[in-house]
Amino acid sequence: MMARRLRLPLLLSCLALAAAGRAAPSGDQATEAQVLYENALQAITEGRKDDASRTLMRVIEKESLHAGAYLEVALIQCSLGHSDEAERLFAIVETRFDPPRPILELIAEARDTGCDTWEAARSTVVSLSRGLDMNVNQGARNPSYIIERDGGQIELPLQSDFLPQHDQYTAFNLEHVRDLTPNGLSGFMQFAGRRNDSLRRYDSASLYAGIDSPYRFGAWPVRASAIVGATALGGKYYQRQLQLQARVGVPLPLPPRMALNATGGVSRSQYLTLSNFDSTLLELTGQLNYRGDTVYASMSHAWMTDRARRERPGGDRHGYATTLLARRPLWGPLSGELSFSYQSWKSGEAYAPGLINTVRDQNTRVGRAALSYAIGRNQALRLETRFVSNSENISIFQYDNRQIQLSWQWQGK
Repeated sequence: MMARRLRLPLLLSCLALAAAGRAAPSGDQATEAQVLYENALQAITEGRKDDASRTLMRVIEKESLHAGAYLEVALIQCSLGHSDEAERLFAIVETRFDPPRPILELIAEARDTGCDTWEAARSTVVSLSRGLDMNVNQGARNPSYIIERDGGQIELPLQSDFLPQHDQYTAFNLEHVRDLTPNGLSGFMQFAGRRNDSLRRYDSASLYAGIDSPYRFGAWPVRASAIVGATALGGKYYQRQLQLQARVGVPLPLPPRMALNATGGVSRSQYLTLSNFDSTLLELTGQLNYRGDTVYASMSHAWMTDRARRERPGGDRHGYATTLLARRPLWGPLSGELSFSYQSWKSGEAYAPGLINTVRDQNTRVGRAALSYAIGRNQALRLETRFVSNSENISIFQYDNRQIQLSWQWQGK
């Protein structure tokens, strides 16, 4: 189907020329039909085949000689497994428009491939990694903590468990996405597991699953998703989460190859091994993307508010996060990626009145660089390094970290 889509614009032009010279609709009808046709093509791009098919039939009602609409709706009906309807429409294209040879070959290819059943698109990505983590436990940058008491200062040395500890690890990740309906509804599952060589109490595993569906309201494309997940830490059930999210494409007159999206989301998190840390996170993110022939770049900024559901240390907090990312091919099968993010959180109350009377102000910087080397059509080796600098006004929470990781990735259907 992808090969057909790549050469379809040229074939539609040929078909349109074959239909030229026949009776044409009025100017207003032609304009309305063309707008509907463009909406249908957009629906096809977004995976909404049922919506596209209905819109194309409206095009045909308004412009009975719209060759492109007939061919597109015939191919959609074929891909949905509606063989009788697809054959009826193919016959109309063949007899009414006197199509050129490339169009006939395209129709023959569709018939040979078969229109008996709808085949759900699917994708699976597997990665196996080996890495070095210089601060597995997010140990404090400073080996002691100073508290104010009775007009003086007391320096308390931290125990070794609260100082940085490094280890090597093995990680496994699995992602699977599959269409659930012909109109773009898809389901997905993500698993991530990490096993440390020595510091096994920091081993982690997470499993998330969800559904995602596209919509369109006029010029505004929307993708809505619902996600549930669970995380284990040190072999114990640690956290469960529910997330609802909607991403909206903002139809502004931007330069070519640029797009602006706005995403709103709400997450509920429950911690099974910690008291008073359950929370509800509200987030609004704006993201500007550029997709060139070889370069992809994005910039995003998020505003966040995190509402404590119980008496959490520090109470409610609010913050923001900014992320920059760039990716491009380098030489041959080698490609590179760079990203940097800055996140700020400010709490609303003292962290632990009577012991830590400071209102927490947290600022985290994360930098990442990666090189990917393609080996074959669906495999790659990826070398990635990452640094974290967490600076804040409570010294026992300040930490630095460095990681380096080598991964093998495989992508299949």
